[in-house]
Order: sequence, then structure tokens, then C-alpha cells
Amino acid sequence: MNLEERMKRYKETVQAELHEERIQETIRKSKTAFLTAERKRVLSYREFLWIQTKIIQKKWWVLQFLLLVTLWILLTSVTDEIYAKKSMGVMASLFVILMIPELWKNRSYECMEIEAASYYSLKQVYAARMLLFGIIDTFLITVFCGTAAAGLHFGVSELVIQFLFPLSITACICFGILCSKYCFSETAAIILCIIWSAVWLFIILNESLYKIVAVPIWFTLLGFAILFLVFAVCRILKSCNKYLEVPLYEIRT
Repeated sequence: MNLEERMKRYKETVQAELHEERIQETIRKSKTAFLTAERKRVLSYREFLWIQTKIIQKKWWVLQFLLLVTLWILLTSVTDEIYAKKSMGVMASLFVILMIPELWKNRSYECMEIEAASYYSLKQVYAARMLLFGIIDTFLITVFCGTAAAGLHFGVSELVIQFLFPLSITACICFGILCSKYCFSETAAIILCIIWSAVWLFIILNESLYKIVAVPIWFTLLGFAILFLVFAVCRILKSCNKYLEVPLYEIRT
């Protein structure tokens, strides 16, 4: 009798007894052990934020810093007030434009579906990225405005009107365009920012038009710009999943 016949006879004579309750208990314990092991490997929020810090390309922060240094040098070298106004308005727009490639690089490289499939949601990825840029940019702008007010004797109102106001409008354009319900590319946002910079130059070069607007009105406009910027950021966090190429439920299944 060969081996195959013996195996066949063994299967006919021996029947395994299946205990459904024990099988379900084994499955339950396996799931519990798996989930327990996975929880130990989940990143904390602090670790997640630190990893996002390492992922962000630091060259954009370096370029923003060099931009402010260049603006400082220009302000110390020029004697004409018009050129100082020009340089601050243009540099403010460029300062915001330098954020675009890094903040929206997942759309450029079409890797949003990969991020959406991770443990942390796409909303948390965007929030971490904008938080890090907000901290660094706020620090750079605060240092620049503080040193410009102390070292170059620029008034606070002048810095607000000439630098912070065009910077806020440029940020509103970027966040409003790139996070709208319509699909716009980063190039479109940059072009609109450049158009805004040209419009701002026209306003500050037109002395009659520039002097009509009083300082309180400029501060009011800045306040509206900041409110719109907050609204745009909240809209990003609320509807970032809509930027995906496929429905979210198809990614997570």
C-alpha cells in the first residue's frame, strides 16, 4: 500500500471535530494581539509633527530668510521713499509665493491618495504643514518688522501698510485660489499674486490715490484680509479630501 492510499484511508477513518466557539475565540484573541501590537507603533502627535518638520524642504525657509535680508539691505541703501515702498510690496508678495511649492507639493506630485491612506488623515497633514510654516514665517516676519522699526526707524503703521497688508492679500489669493472648489494649479496662483503685486505698485505710485485712504482704513482692510485668510485655512482643513482624484472611501477599503 503506497503513501497516497494510506492518506486516503486515514482521511476516511479520521474526522476532525470542529469547535466553532474555540475557532471564534482564537480569531478574537488574534485580532486583539494584532491591534495591541499596532497601537505600540502608532506615532504620537509630537512625533508626527516632528516627522513633518523633517519632510518639509528647508530651502524654502532659507529663501524666505534671504528675501527678508535682501529687503533689509535695500531699505538701508535706498534714499527715495517710493523705492522703499516698491521693494516692501514686491518682497511681501514673493515671501508668500515661496510657500506655494512646499504647502501644495502633494498635489503637484499626485501623492494625496497615499497620504489619505495613512493613519493620520489628510486634514492632519495639511494642518501640521500649515502650522509649521505659520510658526517659522511668523517668527521671521516678527524679527524683520521689529528690527526695521528699531534699526531703520520705520513706523508701525508704515510697516503694516507697506509690508503686512500686501503680504496678507497675497496669502489670501494663494489660499483662496488653491483651495477653491475649482481645480487651479500653483501656476495660476503665482500669476494672480504677480498681478496683485502690479496693482499694489500702481496704488502706492499714485500718490493722490494712496493718500486718500487713511491709516484706520488700511488697518480695517488688513483685518478683513486676516479674517478671510482664517476662513480660507478653515476651508482647507474641512474640504481637503475633495482634492483627491478618487473618492475617499475607495482609498480606505
